[in-house]
Amino acid sequence: MSFWWIYPSLLTFCTLFYCQALRTYPSNEVLPSDALHPCVLTSCTVTLLDSMSAAGDLGWVAYPSEGWEEISVMDERNTPMRTYQVCNVLEVNQNNWLRTSWIPRGEAQRVYIEIKFTLRDCNSLPGVSGTCKETFNMYYYESNNSNLWHIHENQFIKIDTIAADESFTQVDVGDRVMKLNTEIRDISNLYKKGFYLAFQDVGACIALVSVRVFYKKCPTTIRNLARFPDTVTGGDSALVEVKGTCVNNSEEFDVPKMYCSADGGWLVPIGRCSCKPGFEEKRNVCQPCRPGYYKALLTDLYCTKCPPHSFSLQDSSAECTCERGFYRAKSDPKSMACTRPPSAPSNPISTVNETSVIMEWSPPEDSGGRMDITYNIHCRRCLLEGQKCSPCGSGIHYIPRQFGLPHPRVLITDLLPYTNYTFDIEALNGVSELSSGPKQFISVNITTSQVVNVILKERKSKDSVTLAFQGPEKTNDAVVEYEVIYYEKNHKDQNYTILKTRSTSMTVDGLKPGTTYIFRVRAHTIGGQGVYGGEIELETSTEDMIAITDPNQITILAISVAGGVILLIFLVTCFFVSGRHCGYIKAKQDPDEDKMHFQHGRVKLPGSRTYIHPHTYEDPNQAVRDFAKEIDASNIRIERVIGAGEFGEVCSGWLKLPSKREICVAIKSLKVGYAERQRRDFLGEASIMGQFDHPNIIRLEGVVTKCKPVMIITEYMENGSLDSFLKKHDGQFTVIQLVGMLRGIASGMKYLSDMNYVHRDLAARNILVNSNLVCKVSDFGLSRVLEDDPEAAYTTRGGKIPIRWTAPEAIAYRKFTSASDVWSYGIVMWEVISYGERPYWEMSNQDVIKAIDEGYRLPPPMDCPLVLHQLMLDCWQKCRSDRPKFGQIVNILDKFIRNPSSLSELANSSTWQDPSMQDSFTVTSVEEWLEAIKMSQYMEHFTMAGYVTLDSVLYLSNSELSKIGISLAGHQKKILSSIQNLQALGTHVQI
Repeated sequence: MSFWWIYPSLLTFCTLFYCQALRTYPSNEVLPSDALHPCVLTSCTVTLLDSMSAAGDLGWVAYPSEGWEEISVMDERNTPMRTYQVCNVLEVNQNNWLRTSWIPRGEAQRVYIEIKFTLRDCNSLPGVSGTCKETFNMYYYESNNSNLWHIHENQFIKIDTIAADESFTQVDVGDRVMKLNTEIRDISNLYKKGFYLAFQDVGACIALVSVRVFYKKCPTTIRNLARFPDTVTGGDSALVEVKGTCVNNSEEFDVPKMYCSADGGWLVPIGRCSCKPGFEEKRNVCQPCRPGYYKALLTDLYCTKCPPHSFSLQDSSAECTCERGFYRAKSDPKSMACTRPPSAPSNPISTVNETSVIMEWSPPEDSGGRMDITYNIHCRRCLLEGQKCSPCGSGIHYIPRQFGLPHPRVLITDLLPYTNYTFDIEALNGVSELSSGPKQFISVNITTSQVVNVILKERKSKDSVTLAFQGPEKTNDAVVEYEVIYYEKNHKDQNYTILKTRSTSMTVDGLKPGTTYIFRVRAHTIGGQGVYGGEIELETSTEDMIAITDPNQITILAISVAGGVILLIFLVTCFFVSGRHCGYIKAKQDPDEDKMHFQHGRVKLPGSRTYIHPHTYEDPNQAVRDFAKEIDASNIRIERVIGAGEFGEVCSGWLKLPSKREICVAIKSLKVGYAERQRRDFLGEASIMGQFDHPNIIRLEGVVTKCKPVMIITEYMENGSLDSFLKKHDGQFTVIQLVGMLRGIASGMKYLSDMNYVHRDLAARNILVNSNLVCKVSDFGLSRVLEDDPEAAYTTRGGKIPIRWTAPEAIAYRKFTSASDVWSYGIVMWEVISYGERPYWEMSNQDVIKAIDEGYRLPPPMDCPLVLHQLMLDCWQKCRSDRPKFGQIVNILDKFIRNPSSLSELANSSTWQDPSMQDSFTVTSVEEWLEAIKMSQYMEHFTMAGYVTLDSVLYLSNSELSKIGISLAGHQKKILSSIQNLQALGTHVQI
């Protein structure tokens, strides 16, 4: 039984009142609700059904017919509005259904249903306490068919039971208090073309004022120069990934993506597009560069003015055109100014030494605006005066090389004697090959030296010899002086003396009676040193006597004898002034080295910089600011991890500073979770390194301290540490190349010594090598782990020190000086010549300390030149004041490089004995022998080749070792040297 007769005017009035309230909002908006953000409801939604906007009957299906009833009311504009009402509250077991028409879902997978309704409070209705309800149910049914008439109740899926937040009574209506309820529910994961909604009344008094069905979309937007289209939200609260499309004149820099959230909002964008070269970003569009400006790379944000000596005449230029006569190399960045080839080198200086010449010159006055200056050497040979010159051919050797020299100096060897040469020194840079102009070079003419004739006369006594000799037969240069070298026969390796004279005769006194001496003479001309003449053996007598070897030269000899007294005084003076004795010639100490003065509490050499210890700063961060340049982390691109240090990882990467070329760098980073002391020690290395500027000291590019991780940026050394590099290339370098490496290390240490900096840990592991084989001193850390091997460091009260590389006074008393660095340098020399062998082999640290204290020194490595080992021994003098200075070491090595023949005599390593071994040793098999020399990896090679007994290996040669598969030159030398020892030991080897 219907209850409408009790309050029909009440329900109609409420419906009309609320419909008028709804009409005050636009048709696509709703009353404010806490459930949704207004933006989502307005600009980010698509409406599928809105009962308020229906012009006629809604045509929804009601069952049974006496249940839901469609009521049409008029708003204040006389516009009809359709509502559905039901109020059968007096009858029990109500089951009234109202089904909407078919609703197409469109693109939506998730839809929202917003319903607005009024509901009568059951307590305000008399006599309905058992039958009245205050809730109703909402259902849906998915279907691809839009014309279904009959749908069974059990086919519907329940969405929710809807209850009113506010209900009304008759008094409420009289007071005109609005109590309209708004509820929103959603349906997820829809997959069919459409669906029906249904409302089930189970005994409530309801007026369904509005039903609105909609879905949400993320609206079209442009972010990071990428356009993101309207995107329908995903089903079941899932995020929808959307790839953006780059706007005009832009392209992907990093794939642009955004995620559309379930509520129709875009999340933070990922990736971006960048304006193409020639365009810059302004207000989310890419605009062309103006004439005179350009943009070369995607990564550049804005157009910039053309660099010097270039121009652009059109819009949207990706690069600027070089002016006439200026060029840009392929490897040059577009931001670099256009440059031109350099002018010719200047001020050439040549020093002829026998059949070799050292040439040095000044860089071009005009570098063309570039720093990559290199030099080529072109050689022409002229055998006779007036004859046309021809190319020199391949017989000449250039050290370090003939073409692409990075520094303005070269050593040229293996020239022909008595020959005129012309060397054209050409300067080039990165754009020289692009220029069609003439080459820029300077010419140097030299003539190789002449040989002094053999000694013609001698006058001998028991303690002196007077010599007479003739000068070169042909020379274009005047003779400046003659140099006489002599030594006791069979004692050259112990002591030799060099004397100089301007005369063609000389008296040498202070000799031992009855002793045979070897004499050789050479001439010094303006063009350089000549070649030594042949050896002459002379024996002093037991009594004074005169011996004339050439009777036709009595007159010359008489003159020599008559001037003997005067010449003797002159020669003795020369002898003491020259000071050249004992194996190698020790340079006199520069008087300025003794002139030291104190400045701010530090010893300072005149005209030199002084190293400042970072710990002298109250604020260590100030030291970093003073000596290290801060680099923006955005300028660094890390490529790969190449190692690990005490403080964190070491990586290689690239550094691109504004207006500079991108360079390869090494990046040391401070590991996460560091203590402040670790940070201070880590940056202390940069504070030290930043004070140095030398080609043989590792260069600091800068630091990153204003963000994490904290980093130290240095130049990248392609070949890594010297010890590993030498082990990898065992036996592959010439002696001159090895000496060149040692010279670079000594030059760097001289620089540090001049600055009063003591390294304390000079070792091959702390020397880095670049692609040009340039060695650079590194590892200036204040707190470092010296080696992974715990046996490598000997602990004293002052901390850890590397025993095998450290001077005795530094081990005993912690007295570290430049002289103790010289000791370490001697060990580095031994490492280099032995190709990275471990100093003192397997001896313990205590054994090393004891052996050194007892006078033991490392023997010469295989194929070690005698003069190099002698220099090592001088570096290992027990008294530190007897060791050479680094400046002297540099000069000595320079002389070796200029005169490669001085390196030809090898030290006899078999005369040295390892104190860690017995005076003799016993091996009974090939296996024991190979294990003893640490070559056991070749045991199978010997066995397969049939060398199974010791007597069968005693006469192996290089070629036979190669045949059995031992191809490494260093390993061949080691095995052959050991075979020679086996042969020499004889009785100590049990065969």
